[in-house]
This record gives sequence, C-alpha cells and structure tokens, in this order.
Amino acid sequence: MISGKNYIGNQLTATGTKTYKTFNPQLHIENQPVYTEATKEEINAAVTLASQAFKTFRNISGEQKAAFLNAIADEIMALDSELIATYCSETGLPEGRAMGERGRTVGQLRSFAELVQEGSWVEATIDTAQPERQPMPKSDIRKMMVPLGPVVVFGASNFPLAYSTAGGDTAAALAAGCPVLVKSHPMHAGTGELVASAIIKAAEKTGMPNGVFSNLNSSGIEVGMQLVSHPEVKAVGFTGSIRGGRALYDLAAKREEPIPVFAEMGSINPVVMLPKALRHRGEALAKTYAGSITLGTGQFCTNPGLLLGIQGDELTQFIQDLSDEIVKIEPSCMLHPNIIGAYENNRQKALSQPELTVVAEYDSEVQSNYARQTVTTVEGATFLKNTTLHQEVFGPYSMVVQCENAEQLEQIISKLEGQLTGTLIAESDEASQYPDVIEALKNRVGRIIYNGVPTGVEVCPSMVHGGPYPASTDSRFTAVGIHSIKRWVRPFSYQDWPNDLLPAALKNENPLKISRLVNNKQTTDSI
Repeated sequence: MISGKNYIGNQLTATGTKTYKTFNPQLHIENQPVYTEATKEEINAAVTLASQAFKTFRNISGEQKAAFLNAIADEIMALDSELIATYCSETGLPEGRAMGERGRTVGQLRSFAELVQEGSWVEATIDTAQPERQPMPKSDIRKMMVPLGPVVVFGASNFPLAYSTAGGDTAAALAAGCPVLVKSHPMHAGTGELVASAIIKAAEKTGMPNGVFSNLNSSGIEVGMQLVSHPEVKAVGFTGSIRGGRALYDLAAKREEPIPVFAEMGSINPVVMLPKALRHRGEALAKTYAGSITLGTGQFCTNPGLLLGIQGDELTQFIQDLSDEIVKIEPSCMLHPNIIGAYENNRQKALSQPELTVVAEYDSEVQSNYARQTVTTVEGATFLKNTTLHQEVFGPYSMVVQCENAEQLEQIISKLEGQLTGTLIAESDEASQYPDVIEALKNRVGRIIYNGVPTGVEVCPSMVHGGPYPASTDSRFTAVGIHSIKRWVRPFSYQDWPNDLLPAALKNENPLKISRLVNNKQTTDSI
C-alpha cells in the first residue's frame, strides 16, 4: 500500500509540508496518493544512516549480497498487480511494457547476484615478494576493487523500473557494497515507493544493516541538489537530460571533495544508410525505422533521431517510403504533460529552422498527451552550419540529412556530439567501401550496430550503454550490464600485509576459489 512517505532506512517518515501528486497521462487526471517531499533533516538522517551502514555493508560476503539482491527480485515480483497498475497509472505506458520492464529489472538484479556470488569481479591481482631481488628487494603487493561509499541514484522518467529505484544503477551499487539513496522521480513516486518497500523487506529478511537503502520523495530539484552536495555521499548515478546531468556534474565538481557523477544523458543515435542497401531494401527499411522512431512514443534514449544518407534516387525514395509508413502508425501517449510539452517546444524549435522541410507529420486529431510523429529533412551543408539541428528532440521525431557525398557524410559524423549508438545500414559488399565513415562513427559513439535499429538495449556483459560526452559523463564505463559495477568501486592495494589480515579475495589460499592475476598469470590456484 502506498503511504506517500519517505523511507529513511527502514522507517517511513513525512515531516515536511511540501506535497505533490503524480499524473495519469492516459486519463489526463491526477492520481489520488499524496507524496511528501523529504526535508533537509530527513535527507541528513538518510545519509548518516547510509554512512553507518557502509561500515558493515562494504565488508559483507558476496554470498550475502547475492542473497540480498535475489530477495529484492523476489519481493518486486511479490508486488504483482499492484506494481503493474501503479506503473501504468503514472506513465500512460501499456501493461505489456510494464511487465517487460519488471522482467528486465528482476533479471538485472539476479545477474548482479550471480556476479558477486562468484566473486572474480573484484579483479584480485597479486605480485608476491622477491626479497632477494637486486639491487632492491620487491615488496608483496596485492590489489582489488573496493566500494566507494554511499551512492545517490536519480530515478529516470522514461524507465520507472529498469533505470530507477531498483534499476541498473541501484543493483550495481548494492552489488559493489555501496548503500544507495534514491531520489525518487516525481512522475512515478508511487511506483518508486512500492519498489522501495520491496528493497527494505529484502534488506530486513537477509540481515542487511539499516540504512543500506533509502528512498526520498522530491517534486523538484532541491532534494537532489542537497544529496549531491552532502559530504558523506561518494558518487552519483543519473539518467536523463543533458541539462540535468550537467548541472549535477558541475555541482559535484564544486564540492570540497569532488565526487564522480555517472550520467547517461542525451543522444540522437545517428543511422548511416548507404545507397546500395536503400536500393535493394529501402521500402522494408522505411517500415522498420518508422516503427523504431515511434516505439514507446520515441521516449527511448536510443531513439533514432538522425538518419544520414547520400543524395540520390535511393535516398529520395526512402524518404518518401518512410513518410508513408510513419503516418500509418497510431500515435501513443507520452509519459507526462511536461514531457509532451517539452517535445512540442523542441519540435517547433527544430521546425522553425531555415531550410528544414517537413516530409511527414501525423495530422489527425489526437488525445491529450498523445504525440504527433514527425519526420523532417535537410541538406548536409545546412546541417553542418546549424548546430541547433544537432540537438535531441525527445519523442517520435527524426531528421533525414541528405549528404552531398561520402566525404560530407564523414564530416557531418565527425562534427556530432558524443552519442550512445551509431548504426550502419549496408549491403554485405558495401560497408568495406566506406572505412572512413565507419571510423568516424566509431569515434562518436559507445555502440555501433550493423543492419539493425538502435532501440533496445540488451542486458549482457558485452553491452556498452554510454559514449563520449554528452551521451555520458565518462565514456570509459557502461550503465548497463554487470560491468557497470566498475563505476562504484576503486582500486586498492595492500603492501606487505600479513596473510591472516588480508581480505579473503587476496589470501594465499584463495578461499573464495576466484580467478586472480598472480605474478602476471590468471589462475584459481592458491599461492
């Protein structure tokens, strides 16, 4: 049952006076529960609890953490229809999407449970002593990853489960041994509270320290700013807009002790469509990309917002086919009036740019909060000169850029900001003719796709969900998959420590039976 209160550790509190409600975009009405924003005192109490919990939580075994993560997954599933109904009422998204995202959330938690139970993720590295080495003896040095400390996670508007309260950032941070404080997203505060209750139940059932998790309500930016500024917070995870992510990044950098902000931000996900591929299967590609552009009302960070091709009959026909296909698709509901308001503002800003042509726009009547899909086109030279056209329009919008030749195509790609994904559409004997275009694309993205669509992010160890700024604030890390745990840890070395005082991962006998790099050899053997 939803209380509208904050979880300060395992206690529900609501001492503040600032309240708000969530909104049902399908029905265009407010939802009934009232939420109370966390006060400064509640924020301080939650961070203090997290700091105290860290003293214990950072040293618990991988087996215990795995039990905790699996218990969270179990408790989320136990929420059953209440969670699904709340999710749908706060987002306007269909039940199938809610259930799919719940499955992904649970799957992420279980994958991190497997990771920490096995244990090799700590990257134990051992260089044994050489006391007889000349001219100087060599010390015994042993290294492993250790957790940073309390982590603040910001809930994402477009993924109320998979990127929010118990989403990838939270799962990875808990797996690393970091307590988590979630700044709940105001658009889905009810979904957030239900998931928070599942995490708290799991923590209590598995004996985790109080304060290992807190959930703080917030209707604006104040709670988030206070959390990021708090001296006992050691890292931040964020998924959202460039403006929001950059503001947090700058705030964290100005602290007396700067901390890392791992923000996954805007992306227009350029798609390069080569002529031969368009000649042979342009009609099918148009239908596929009409579906990708409108999937989830365009509210994916991997939405294909920029299509790049070389001028010619093939591209002209593709533009016509895409225009025909996209208006056949029935518009769908966006997440919130604020989201569709931003979509309309950004769309109109793009449409007002000189030399931009609208080639398709859904023009029939739509319900409140339903977005009209739009496709535009522009010549390459205009796109290069006008950087306003490079900016993301979050929603079912895409632009086709008609390049003069391969050289201009490469130039345009090189001038783009960093992106999450890049896609190459080519025939089997065609891609090799454009090596410079491919290299330019690789230099601007975190993931490159061949003959597919960027929408859809597989949760697996090989996935990179990040990229050069502003796709993310640190292109060395992924926000999806088990390797995202590396954001919440730091390398730590022990020099000449007695074996009995070392952590289990570094002991001579290797009691955890993990894979370690010992004197430059990967092994599970004892020393």
